[in-house]
Amino acid sequence: MKKILCLTFLFMFSAISVFASDIKFVQVDNLQYSPNSTSSVQDFANIIDEINKIKDVDFVIFSGNNIAKSDKKYLDSFLKKAKKLNCSCYIALGHKDLNKKKGLSKTAYIEIVRKNTYKNIRETNYTFSKKGVVFIVADGAKEFIATPFGYYRESAIDYVDKALTKYSKKNAVILQHFPIYPPNSNEEFRTYNVQEYIKMLNKHTNVKAVISGFNVNSENDIAGVKYITTASFPKYRIIEIIEPKSENPTIWTTLK
Repeated sequence: MKKILCLTFLFMFSAISVFASDIKFVQVDNLQYSPNSTSSVQDFANIIDEINKIKDVDFVIFSGNNIAKSDKKYLDSFLKKAKKLNCSCYIALGHKDLNKKKGLSKTAYIEIVRKNTYKNIRETNYTFSKKGVVFIVADGAKEFIATPFGYYRESAIDYVDKALTKYSKKNAVILQHFPIYPPNSNEEFRTYNVQEYIKMLNKHTNVKAVISGFNVNSENDIAGVKYITTASFPKYRIIEIIEPKSENPTIWTTLK
């Protein structure tokens, strides 16, 4: 009887160890938060409450169009509300988040982010790690022209390339707003310079997923890489990486 109990305990301990190493995060895209709208404020409060009820969430990525218009007060309010999450928070840029002519350049954006104690975000392209997996946030937004067209500049592609090279022995997931494999042919949502981006990605074997925002929900496996797009708020996506350090981790997604 003691042997049976011992074996049962070892099995349970082993299962707990495996699950503890898995990664779970939530992607919210196109929130378009407005502090001047009662419904927008309430919607944001509701989604924070929902996410806080999900067990074992490692972090949340707001993947672009986080505020309704490029305004410093909007961004400041959004960041303060996001602090109510019970987990880490990371941010990518969409076309609505920036407008240099109105005072919200990429430099100004980062300054406001850092003033709100998000010290882990130093640039609009940046990297962070969770449980052995490297997450790379890629900036495809423009400062001057507020259109839904994305554009990954040479500097952004170079940043991702160098990060993938630096962490070549670790699995990598790319987080961004503008997709490089669009799930439909809608010209309104074109992303430019994707061929250079794809050419760069094809050099690396450690990319396991590219997660973007968009106007539809889509999942595609292309050349061993999972390409995921998530539609506008109020939908959000729970993404789980099972056995994240293995050569071929399993990536599950649940759309809420």
